[in-house]
Amino acid sequence: MVGLRDNAKRRYVAEMFTRIAPRYDLMNGLMTGGMHHRWRREAAAAATRGVGGAALDVATGTGDLALALARRPEVSRVVGVDLLPEMVALARAKARNGHTGSAVSFAVADGPSLPFPSGVFACAATAWGLRNMPDPREALAEMVRVVKPGGMVVSLDSFAVEGTPWSRGFRLFFHHVVPLMGQVFAGDRAAYTYLPRSVDGFLSAEELEVLMAEAGLAEVGHRKAGLGAVGLHWGKVPG
Repeated sequence: MVGLRDNAKRRYVAEMFTRIAPRYDLMNGLMTGGMHHRWRREAAAAATRGVGGAALDVATGTGDLALALARRPEVSRVVGVDLLPEMVALARAKARNGHTGSAVSFAVADGPSLPFPSGVFACAATAWGLRNMPDPREALAEMVRVVKPGGMVVSLDSFAVEGTPWSRGFRLFFHHVVPLMGQVFAGDRAAYTYLPRSVDGFLSAEELEVLMAEAGLAEVGHRKAGLGAVGLHWGKVPG
């Protein structure tokens, strides 16, 4: 499943997230102890650092990062896009029921092929999106393309924890506890077996920083959270 590429990976990931969409928020809260909301707020703050205007959330899922962006005073409006209509429907319902500081809209669109002109957003962000893309390079290139010069591109994702005293504990949690939680609370052990395997097969935080620089971003950096299991990356579109 993790070794899938291109359209095969796109189909597999789409089918998997369609199945778990109704329990997606519940599982995020259980797996992170609710910390994913804080990490998304930090991603929104990084995306709007020194910029203002329209914001884009790529692979928005149920819309939590889009809503965090909408609450930033620098943001005038937010567009959240996701490949799955089921996720977009949940995001729209959440936006209707929650307070947002600026206008939020959602649409079905694929990260590697965004339906927007170049340079129309002040920032573009994604939370746990690049790891599930067939080619993170394509998705990053699209995010860079649609952001105006001087704007920010941000990614929040999970990474393998290695070389720390708690590495073994994290691996035990990810590879054994999380699939069991997925079976009990989401009725889908396979989907939450994919999660730790996709983390193992993803880039390291340092490699993703290099990839963002290769995509043309300047002032690239990252910091870790969640005892090293989560990485927040950022870069500025030159010009």
